[in-house]
Amino acid sequence: MGMVLSNLKGIAEQNLNAAVVDCCIGIPVYFTDLQRRAVMDAAQIAGLHPLHLIHETTATALAYGIYKTDLPENDQLNVAFVDIGHSSMQVCIAGFKKGQLKILGHSFDRSLGGRDFDEVLFQHFAEKFKVEYKIDVYQNARACLRLRAGCEKLKKMLSANPEAPLNIECLMEEKDVRGFIKRDEFEQISIPILERVKRPLEKALAETGLSVEDVHMVEVVGSASRVPAVMKILTEFFGKEPRRTMNASECVARGCALQCAILSPTFKVREFQVNENFPFSIALSWKGTAPDAKNEAAENQQSTIVFPKGNPIPSVKALTFYRSGTFTIDVQYADVSELQAPAKISTYTIGPFQSTKSERAKVKVKVRLNLHGIVSIESATLLEEEEIEVPVTKEPEKESAKMETDEASNDAVPPSSNETDENMQDAKGTADALGAENGVPESGDKPVQMETDTKAPKKKVKKTNIPVAELVYGAMVPTDLQKAVEKEFEMALQDRVMEETKDKKNAVEAYVYDMRNKMAEDETKGVYIAKLEELKKQGDPIEERYKESTERGSVIDQLVYCINSYRDAAMSTDPKFEHIELADKQKVLNECVEAEAWLREKKQHQDTLPKYAAPVLLLADLRKKAEALDRCCRPIMTKPKPAKPATPETPATPPPQGTEQQPHGGDADANSNESPEAPPASGEPMETENPDHTSSTA
Repeated sequence: MGMVLSNLKGIAEQNLNAAVVDCCIGIPVYFTDLQRRAVMDAAQIAGLHPLHLIHETTATALAYGIYKTDLPENDQLNVAFVDIGHSSMQVCIAGFKKGQLKILGHSFDRSLGGRDFDEVLFQHFAEKFKVEYKIDVYQNARACLRLRAGCEKLKKMLSANPEAPLNIECLMEEKDVRGFIKRDEFEQISIPILERVKRPLEKALAETGLSVEDVHMVEVVGSASRVPAVMKILTEFFGKEPRRTMNASECVARGCALQCAILSPTFKVREFQVNENFPFSIALSWKGTAPDAKNEAAENQQSTIVFPKGNPIPSVKALTFYRSGTFTIDVQYADVSELQAPAKISTYTIGPFQSTKSERAKVKVKVRLNLHGIVSIESATLLEEEEIEVPVTKEPEKESAKMETDEASNDAVPPSSNETDENMQDAKGTADALGAENGVPESGDKPVQMETDTKAPKKKVKKTNIPVAELVYGAMVPTDLQKAVEKEFEMALQDRVMEETKDKKNAVEAYVYDMRNKMAEDETKGVYIAKLEELKKQGDPIEERYKESTERGSVIDQLVYCINSYRDAAMSTDPKFEHIELADKQKVLNECVEAEAWLREKKQHQDTLPKYAAPVLLLADLRKKAEALDRCCRPIMTKPKPAKPATPETPATPPPQGTEQQPHGGDADANSNESPEAPPASGEPMETENPDHTSSTA
């Protein structure tokens, strides 16, 4: 979700041409505490600061009421808002007066929406096509997607027409399918879904304590609210025709924008107060010590509902505990029947602390239900009374009580919140006598009255903050959240670089096309030749550098192979190279060393250059160096062995004088004389010279 919010933030910043930080996010009313925290984490990952997580139905009610100029000043106008979206249904009943709205009740079905109507149509036609066309779309994922898309369009057509066709070409196995359904048949197969629409309506009405006649208007929003059968059920339930005065798809976004403008100091908005309430009951649970030592149970789990269902948002409650050391408090849902979540939300460890007196210390714990609907223990304070010698007069007594009251009111709570002080101790004197705690909560200003006694010496209350450690079950730990923030920043930076690269590429292409269009004119031959030469001056060096870069490696390998081959041949002890002079072999080695040093120097220089710079190690130079090395070393390493002198056989009859006879032995030796093998240059085989040698006898 952080990635989604980051994308939305980018879209908003492009349209506004300004940075976006503060925002208001609409959430379903059924979101749990953990889901609300997750939305806040997602906003932090995206670099946003939510001023308010507002319920979607509340945002809809705000968008409806803030523009009304005819709202009553005394009487209350009750309006029911029914939001049936793609995947969920939410119902809200709000009371309007001039300049304010108050949420009277919530209800929801988290899994009832337009997709359920799509699903019944999908199943209907899947079975129908199995019989008529002998195809099973369940066996083909692509066919399922296409059929679901077709059913969604069909549902929209049935909202405005009594019947509608379904035609999909080549759905599966190269078969075209056709279907047809009437609205009555569609409503008949949708009965199990339509029966669920009434339940949230009944729950919302029961929660408010109103009758159907007390609901003056019904507003319907959401994409699935366009189904005629749904409108029929709403009409029958409320006894009046639902209205569609609001944009069914944008009303939540408009309400969020208005709420954000109300909370922002930048915009001036008509004064309109939103009194929201909480849809769940929140309880605190803790372990208490039994006051009776003879009691068999040494410890007993106790709990109290701190924020009942319908409690105003935001709200603060203060609870007083009597403890001698560190203790824990669990925050949990009092009823999980409507939630798909565990009962326990979080655990808070209060402490460590130490009282200066021997008896148990008085600890005041402040629990906050904030503007986002998230419950947390905000602080814990150790209260210790210290007596002073000056007696208390009536005027200071009133001043002391007033200070306590002022302090209670300065908790930075918005005007719509309320704060109550509950004393977690047993009734009346048993708490003080036995040091017991955790009895029935008492509300009001009793702690102030207990701490103020006009007949006793004046008491000063010393307040010490106690550490509070939070453990939220399932939430992201701060280190993981920080890693997610950094990762999202890196990905956003990559996206930005890619987007800028694409923009620059498009700019270049646009410029080229623009210039090409400007050149599309009839000119003389000379103008075109000059323009071609001008373009080649730009393009040819680029192509040449690319060619040099791609082919350089293979040509370097050929030169290295040539150098190594001649070096190995010159240093070889093979008999076929024995006839070559040592000085000639040394000359070959020197040439190899010189070529290798040249290549190393050029290659090091080339590696330091960027690809767009003119190369210093050219293919032509590499090939010339290889040819020069081959031209110098080949004659030496392919030098033939000298002919061996042969002793001719004495003929039986001496030849006559003046005639020449070719010795057989010499001719055989000369013809059998093999040239020494030498490595080829530049990876090519070398030719072996075999000169014919003739000798004459003296």
